[in-house]
Amino acid sequence: MDKEKEILEDYIILLEGGEGEIVEKKSRFIATFRPVNTEEEAVSFIEEMKKKYWDARHNCSAFVLGPRAELTRCSDDGEPGGTAGRPMLEVLLGEEIRNVAVVVTRYFGGTLLGTGGLVRAYTQAVKEGLQNSKTAVMRYGTVLDMHTDYNGVGKILYLLEKQGLKVQDSEYGEAVRLTVTVPFSKREALEKEIIQATAGKCRMEEKGSDYYMETAY
Repeated sequence: MDKEKEILEDYIILLEGGEGEIVEKKSRFIATFRPVNTEEEAVSFIEEMKKKYWDARHNCSAFVLGPRAELTRCSDDGEPGGTAGRPMLEVLLGEEIRNVAVVVTRYFGGTLLGTGGLVRAYTQAVKEGLQNSKTAVMRYGTVLDMHTDYNGVGKILYLLEKQGLKVQDSEYGEAVRLTVTVPFSKREALEKEIIQATAGKCRMEEKGSDYYMETAY
């Protein structure tokens, strides 16, 4: 049961990376985000940023992969241990964002910030960059095939739209088939509504379970 609950958790992914910059005592901290699906993609992105900002003092990094953060890595890239990479990673984990990599580039301004100042600066830079990125909520649900006649199609589509659910596939022949992924929290109530609205003329067939994207923001 615990494993099932863990699988059904929602999570957030990075859809589109953004940038954010802060200045602390004349040091510039530039955060760059990138969606990644593998460790190789994350490492490649980090190397790309190091080449782009070759003249910077530090290019610290962090990334999180997998729905349950199965793989995480971070690097201080020469900053005092625990003052950059780990705080950056903690922001990503705290926001529950997955499949994401971030590099914070620091151009040294001549004034030492101390360990506390570095932690605050790297943390704030990541938060700033995250605000300029686009994310999406991933939910786990059941894939259903809904078989009905033409009289029931409009009613079903109305109920799906009311729940914010989109038809993924459809087939219009002698009868109608609609394929939709329904979150577990909505499935029971939605099935009852559809059966009532179609007078029991809609047959629902479970095709499996999968994650689907619900909301981008």
